[in-house]
Amino acid sequence: MAENKKDSKLFAEFPPVSTQEWEEVINKDLKGADYDKKLVWKTMEGFSVRPYYRAEDLEQVKNAHALPGEFPYTRGVNPKTNSWLVRQDYEACNVTEANAKAVDALTHRGVESVGFIFSCKCEHTADDFAKLLQGIDITKTEVNFEADCKSRKLIAEFIKYLNNAKIDVAAAKGSFNYSPIAAFSLKGKFCVDAQTAAARTKEAIEAGRDLSQFKLLAVRGDIFRNAGSSAVQELAFSLAMGAEYINWLTDQGIKVDEAFGKMKFTMAIGPSYFMEIAKFRAARYLWAKIAEAYGCNDKAAICIHAVNSVWNKTVYDPYVNMLRTTTEAMSAVIGGIHSLTVLPFDAPYQKQTAFSERIARNQQIIIKEESYMDKVIDPAAGSYYIETLTQSIINHAWELFNKVQDMGGYVEAFTNGFIQGEIKAVANKRESNIATRRKTVLGTNQYPNFGEVADQKVVNLDVVKKPETQMADGAVCEPLAQYRESQAFEELRFKTDATGKRPKVFMLALGNLAFRRARAQFSCNFFACAGFEVVDNIGFKSVDEGVKAALDAKSDIVVICSSDDEYETLATEVFEKLNGKAIFTVAGEPACKPALEAKGITNFISVKSNVLETLRGYQEQLGI
Repeated sequence: MAENKKDSKLFAEFPPVSTQEWEEVINKDLKGADYDKKLVWKTMEGFSVRPYYRAEDLEQVKNAHALPGEFPYTRGVNPKTNSWLVRQDYEACNVTEANAKAVDALTHRGVESVGFIFSCKCEHTADDFAKLLQGIDITKTEVNFEADCKSRKLIAEFIKYLNNAKIDVAAAKGSFNYSPIAAFSLKGKFCVDAQTAAARTKEAIEAGRDLSQFKLLAVRGDIFRNAGSSAVQELAFSLAMGAEYINWLTDQGIKVDEAFGKMKFTMAIGPSYFMEIAKFRAARYLWAKIAEAYGCNDKAAICIHAVNSVWNKTVYDPYVNMLRTTTEAMSAVIGGIHSLTVLPFDAPYQKQTAFSERIARNQQIIIKEESYMDKVIDPAAGSYYIETLTQSIINHAWELFNKVQDMGGYVEAFTNGFIQGEIKAVANKRESNIATRRKTVLGTNQYPNFGEVADQKVVNLDVVKKPETQMADGAVCEPLAQYRESQAFEELRFKTDATGKRPKVFMLALGNLAFRRARAQFSCNFFACAGFEVVDNIGFKSVDEGVKAALDAKSDIVVICSSDDEYETLATEVFEKLNGKAIFTVAGEPACKPALEAKGITNFISVKSNVLETLRGYQEQLGI
């Protein structure tokens, strides 16, 4: 048996390996290749991620050893649990219908928190609140009212309802999402002017002062993410929006503790799994530090409601959205949140159905009840990678936050176009990566569902077309555009679907077996992204056989799939025998391309192609 001594170390027979030794082995294996290009990830967040991290990296991490529940709350607000509220939201114009759904979800479906969404067209009184909340014990269940700028007026009606129902106002739990700065960001103007907006924000706080367990102000980080921002930008601009509210309120005599205590952050969850975990941890740290700087006595811990980003959800192959929302929900839960709404998979194109609502609920209930993710507090703690990511986000978000503060604060920076410009630069890069397939959007720009056709009764051009940014009357600056990254590809495919006829693309595979199969598969994926019908073939023995089969199939496009060495002969022969009876395309970028172009061959597709622009060109040739 091994010697049992206090100073003996587990696995002492394995000598430690230094970072230098690791690096020497890595560089040897790279055989001269560039280390940064091969192994370092250049993130959208503005910093690079190395291929591995070690214990020594934690020396640079602030408060790495603070416990959950301890300031600055990096490891969580609650010292005893990682639980969160399973929330689902319902449209509340029809109060009877909304109430029935909410009561059923709370009683039988595992929901723990509900949100009621009020549209601008609906007016609600104390009597409406009585109908909406019938059968819901608001002293035990968190109820959230999403009414944007109408929240200020609804607060008074809600308190009137509580008094009429003889419910202790101080015992009611929930939130209103009053957020005039978010409305300003989405419209490019305040409903009134900035000074009046600030005064009304104070009025909202004073009107709901007796609602001691209610959050009244919403910091809407989700609007940045749904415009294409990075995680760092979402966090930095959310902090700047929150700080603006604090300044508005304290300048008008509201005590700093009350101002911090009435605020809830709504943050979106993106697809970068570990980055999102780190973002939520960084948010707690930075908001705690801001509260400390303002002299908040209780060093207010941030309250975060998380919801899936709409930005990366798709209309085509929509069931993939379930996979996206599940991994995103896991990121939020591991990162630590107060409550979570999982977006129904069909949200991008229709009003949620009973089926999509059920799936959305059950996704996070499985995470809680079957995966036990509520049992372990800050499960990411101590991970060299996530701790380092957290610190990187803290550093970069704080730097960007301070840039906004130096400009005079959020409203001033947004009015001058700084915030929109920063987000737009990242969004444009994301869209470019999708167009060139540097980034895969499953089912949209890569691996599409070949036979899928949009249901014209459910999906229309307005759903899939990217909205144009328009300045509203009286706008003082460009509003923050809300759209989805896949919309350009969806519009492309929808235009094909709308014709009722799918152009036929024929794979004319010849020559080298390995090359022709690989290029045929690539080309099928390529053209199916536009909704074209693709006809794959194992291969033909001769050019004549292949051309005859293509013409017999009444093909609109014929793609020759072969090897670079064979193209100068085979591509030329096929092109001549087709004689303009179909659009001819070469799969690849062969060295003989100039020679082929000299013979009149103009269409080539490859991994270097801008898929979006290339497919638009084919649609134009086909008259779509």
